[in-house]
Amino acid sequence: MADGHENLDPMRLPWLRSVEPTGPATHQELIRRVALGDEAAFEALYDAVAPTIFGLVRRVVRDPAQSEEVTQEVFVEVWQQAGRFDADRGKALSWILVIAHRRAVDRVRASQASADRDLRQGVKEYQASYDDVADTVELRLESERVAKALDTLTDNQREAIKLAYYGGHTHREVATMLHIPVGTVKTRIRDGMIRLRDKLGVA
Repeated sequence: MADGHENLDPMRLPWLRSVEPTGPATHQELIRRVALGDEAAFEALYDAVAPTIFGLVRRVVRDPAQSEEVTQEVFVEVWQQAGRFDADRGKALSWILVIAHRRAVDRVRASQASADRDLRQGVKEYQASYDDVADTVELRLESERVAKALDTLTDNQREAIKLAYYGGHTHREVATMLHIPVGTVKTRIRDGMIRLRDKLGVA
């Protein structure tokens, strides 16, 4: 790759521009030029395939902001790994789509793992005024156990807990989103946590 190729700042790239790529270059030709450090070819490739890549990532990740982040990561990887593309093994777009799908799945798994850890910690540490047993119990839960336990809650309890622990919102933010008083949110989360402790085997 040309000198300075590794220093391209992807944050300077326009986001999902709708401009049509100039010139008749194919995706394969653009990838070949990107591998040589051609920034103009990279921008042309970006313009040509970014909407398709973003669409795939969005279907997997769902969250728009995270989908944008993952899409940007995909193009950073394309810039860095273009020299590894082998035209004999498939089309350039297919190669980029494989990178995008892998990145999207990795982001979903990482987000789910983080949310599960937060909820496990919340169940362990949550303090009701009359029950402090959670402080003394170490919970070792897998995602399946968490999901099954959540299914035993009422819709209202499950919604409040998911917004707080999976969505990362404060009690006040949850109250605003659900159009209910903060005290009601706290009650739903408290009652839901008590039921979760029972279902998850906290004595």
